[in-house]
Amino acid sequence: MTDTLSQNADKLLKILVVTLIFSVMNGTMFNVALPEIGKEFNLVPSQVSWIMTSYMVVYAVGSIVMGKLADKYRLKDLLTYGLLIFALGSLIGLLASEFWIIILGRVIQAAGASVLPATAMIIPIRYFAPEKRGRALGTSAVGLALGNALGPVAAGLITSFGSWRLMFVLSLLPLLTLPFFRKYLDNVRGNAGSIDVLGGGLLAAAVAIFLLAITQMQVWLFLGGLVLLALFIIRIRKAVEPFIKPVLFRNKTYSIGLLLAFTTTAMSFSMTFMTPQFLAAVNGLSPSTIGFVLVPAAIASAIMGRKGGRLADDRGNFALVFVASVLLFLAFSLLSTFIGLSAYFIAIILILGNVGQTFMQISMSNTISRTLPKEETGVGMGLLSMINFISGAMAMSVVGKMLDKGTAAVQINPLNTNGAAHVYSNIFLVMSLVIIAVVVIYRYQFGTGAPGSMNNKKKMEV
Repeated sequence: MTDTLSQNADKLLKILVVTLIFSVMNGTMFNVALPEIGKEFNLVPSQVSWIMTSYMVVYAVGSIVMGKLADKYRLKDLLTYGLLIFALGSLIGLLASEFWIIILGRVIQAAGASVLPATAMIIPIRYFAPEKRGRALGTSAVGLALGNALGPVAAGLITSFGSWRLMFVLSLLPLLTLPFFRKYLDNVRGNAGSIDVLGGGLLAAAVAIFLLAITQMQVWLFLGGLVLLALFIIRIRKAVEPFIKPVLFRNKTYSIGLLLAFTTTAMSFSMTFMTPQFLAAVNGLSPSTIGFVLVPAAIASAIMGRKGGRLADDRGNFALVFVASVLLFLAFSLLSTFIGLSAYFIAIILILGNVGQTFMQISMSNTISRTLPKEETGVGMGLLSMINFISGAMAMSVVGKMLDKGTAAVQINPLNTNGAAHVYSNIFLVMSLVIIAVVVIYRYQFGTGAPGSMNNKKKMEV
């Protein structure tokens, strides 16, 4: 890699971090403002939740589509269109006078913002050598962590001292990074060829229907998603240039990597979803206090992200997976045992969990990226982003149903003596066992992995 390319890579990484901060904030801020929006438009929770559901569905579908397009077209062009569309959606939301217009703005926002998951993975992969890729992915994780930390705080300040519509103004700021992306991104195009529009449409429809089935808990939607998925499989087996090449799914290491990522993402979303719930229900904290309890863990994740990436570069991905698994095991076990104790103690435990989440995300992205041929990087990593969204939606839906019951019929962890916390305790204890299985499977499939390589013998095992 030349000095110029190396300098551009470092600059791109810094620009990417700034963009990711505001992108993630856009996703987390509105969750805090849902009660205010519902009150203004006289909506019930199931109606106002479409502000988040519509965004999530379009964002998940767009991540795989944008990943595929990144294999064909210049990344700077995709980012240009994506950020402009994102800004358009923000303007529509800012000026909305009716609820359906807010939903329209969020859908357009998501369509534009969906270019960022692919960008966040493609820049570290294309612009950094394998031995430096962990650090790059770790730096990207800093943007994600800061966005998660600042989102609720910004939303709280905006809704306390102004209108929730001002959050759409904050969402316009990523547009300021566009000139810098266009300056430092190269002009390299992917392989020429046509896009399988029918295949992409079937996949997009299947994912959208599956996500709606999960969030709305509708069996008939799930069956419809299965039909569309079957049609998609038939299509990619017969198309001359399929949207996703079937050989990608015959790549054993890639497929197992996706399965592990699905599992770890589900646990991450579960912890993120349950934490405010038990802090309110068991500890009796107010929303503002809960926000302050969560901030130290998010800041710790931002600080440790680059260190985790360096560990993967210096010692190999397995070293980072092992450290992440230890941190998550400790966090899940301690939460299972000590839910209901002082919020200060919970805040310390959450630092272990959030840093573990960040390390696991870096290691999984780094591992999976090395199982892919260059021409399939965009769609392969886009598929990873999509899988993560489906995993998160499924985890929150399932955990939400468990929490709806209020109490657990069986207490698994005898060390937890708080009756109101047993359902949370049980879930966290099960997750602590699952994380052990994850690290064992990873070690068996990918080995310890020498620094700068995925594995000496298992790359692209088909």
